[in-house]
Amino acid sequence: MAQAQKPRARDIGIPFDGTPGKYNAITDVKGVQVGFSTIIEGDGKNIIGKGPVRTGVTAILPRGQSSTPVYANWYTLNGNGEMTGTTWVTESGFLETPILITNTNSVGVCRDAMLKWFVQKKLDKGRRLVHLPLSCRDLGWRFKRHLRLPCKGKQCL
Repeated sequence: MAQAQKPRARDIGIPFDGTPGKYNAITDVKGVQVGFSTIIEGDGKNIIGKGPVRTGVTAILPRGQSSTPVYANWYTLNGNGEMTGTTWVTESGFLETPILITNTNSVGVCRDAMLKWFVQKKLDKGRRLVHLPLSCRDLGWRFKRHLRLPCKGKQCL
């Protein structure tokens, strides 16, 4: 059974400054890049520890493939999410790396893979920057109760 799409804020009269971009999406912002990788394994009933698996990784690159810092901050919504790199964002107010969003069990492997990619691409350009990637979990527990580790890192790059 397909669910009806929820109305967007502007559609129900909630005012915002400015005008939406062409696609009304984060990618409308000049320089921002977004990539994703989807992992689908197995079919049938969802059995904890076995699957099927429905997960993936979304990467948001605020300045594209550049380490030019952006002003940043973070917020916890429900108090039990996993996120790396928040201490540096709090202390400095900057973010020099992409933001990765994945399932709870893949936060660490995505953080490590992104840091490896960042160094391989030489995005630090010889500067001594603090590379503490933001890797965080999404709230997909309803679909991701597999308790497996399907993300091996290659999906993050």
